[in-house]
Amino acid sequence: MDNDFLLIEKVSKIFETGQDVRVVGLVELSLSIGRGEFVVVSGPSGSGKTTLLNIVGGLDDATKGRVVLDGLEITGLRERKLAALRRDHIGFIFQAYNLIPVLTARENISYVMQLQNRAKGEIEERVEEIASKLGIQELLDKLPNQMSGGQQQRVAVARAVASKPQLILADEPTANLDSKTASSLMDMMQKLNEEEGITIIFSSHDPLVISKAKHSIVLRDGVVVENVFP
Repeated sequence: MDNDFLLIEKVSKIFETGQDVRVVGLVELSLSIGRGEFVVVSGPSGSGKTTLLNIVGGLDDATKGRVVLDGLEITGLRERKLAALRRDHIGFIFQAYNLIPVLTARENISYVMQLQNRAKGEIEERVEEIASKLGIQELLDKLPNQMSGGQQQRVAVARAVASKPQLILADEPTANLDSKTASSLMDMMQKLNEEEGITIIFSSHDPLVISKAKHSIVLRDGVVVENVFP
């Protein structure tokens, strides 16, 4: 395992909320995550989980510190390079699914690969492959509003992994799901992690999600208070 796949070094995040009010999101936070790990970041609301994922994914800037992904320092990158990094190397799974409502599941899943200008035949083959792995073949020609929440989340997972990113960031992915669907989703993500070799980092306070972790990180007030390896 490549223990230097993701390096987070002394990262702090301070939010300026106006009227000289400053909210501290992260405090001198340092972590090392290996390639292919299955990681859950937990902690109470306001502990910094989402802030950490947003900084790692290039969706937000750190106030201080640096983030290095597979040898590339992403802190300070220009937006065009960050957009290319997100497109080609990082998959996102959001609590609200964020599927494009006017596109079918098939079109949502293939969207990133189309942005990457992959061949049509390659895209179609990958969509069928990942849909088969996730058991969502019957959803491919449906629109998001024709699916349940659990089905939409499965399609969101398929979209995140279809382009074979190096890293998947999942922010509270089970928050809107019942326990049975959440358990099924976590089993599916574990299988993808093992079969595809993708590094997966969840943020969650769901005990079910936390119990599935191979590497557990606990935040409180923007500080790592627990860092447990397998």
